[in-house]
Amino acid sequence: MELRHLRYFVAVAEEKNFSRAALRLHISQPPLSRQIQQLEAELGVVLLVHGSRPLQLTEAGHFFYQHARQFLAQSMEMASMTRRIGQIDRSLVMGCVASTLYGIMPRLIRRFRARYPQVDVTLLEMTTMEQLKALKEGTIDIGLGRIRHEEPGVRRIVLREEPLMVAMVSDHPLAAQPQLVLRDLQHETLLVYPQTPRPSFADQVLALFRERALEPQRIIEVRELQMALGLVASGVGISLVPECLHSLHRQDVLYKPLSEEHLVSPIIMSTRLLDQSEDIQRLLAMIYQLYDEEKIDHIRPSSQISR
Repeated sequence: MELRHLRYFVAVAEEKNFSRAALRLHISQPPLSRQIQQLEAELGVVLLVHGSRPLQLTEAGHFFYQHARQFLAQSMEMASMTRRIGQIDRSLVMGCVASTLYGIMPRLIRRFRARYPQVDVTLLEMTTMEQLKALKEGTIDIGLGRIRHEEPGVRRIVLREEPLMVAMVSDHPLAAQPQLVLRDLQHETLLVYPQTPRPSFADQVLALFRERALEPQRIIEVRELQMALGLVASGVGISLVPECLHSLHRQDVLYKPLSEEHLVSPIIMSTRLLDQSEDIQRLLAMIYQLYDEEKIDHIRPSSQISR
């Protein structure tokens, strides 16, 4: 059994169709079918319910799929970590969702670069799902996102639960209301972002309404944060945004806190599961240090950090 057999089987299991799996793998369908048959013959078990539409996995197939995914993730992590250790020049590539750049991130990067000038730090704007993919492929070392999504081979640390605010045009009728709860917003047009890829912060916001059996009058999905704020300023609707956007001053947009518990968005740091490099540990320690200095509520598991 070779790695390609695992890759082929995982593709077939996820696509539930040989033609789509072959297209994804950039091979033709007949060789793919033969490879799966050879894999079943070598294992001595049937992995697929042949003839089913869409393709279904047998019980053995489900077991093999779960472990094949983990093994492939670990092999990719091993390759990317080996390349990283072999680098002469030290670098740290971080993928960040846009909203994290309005919090402590600018100060964090300035402080890290000043203290460790030998490390080349690069920031890339990415959604949470893009970060998880980039981590497994070895194109970034750290991800800072907001979506709770477990991925084999990825370690995820919840840094804090950030309160959400309502962004509304400055002369909105709700602007004079002393306190707001989510129920106050159900008759509004709600702007959510990003539109793609999903799941995203948009799904997180919509889930908060669903959990309370609420539904906004209208939902408009937009591409990214700045577009949402532009439409808010135009009076098109309101948007839920993280508390850190207080630092993004706009005369035509008002940010109102919500006086309701559990209306939060997590900030989650992701790394490869086996990556225990000193630079990542130093950056994590610096994040907690800045939270302490700014008296920002955060979650600090002592077992996750080494100085």
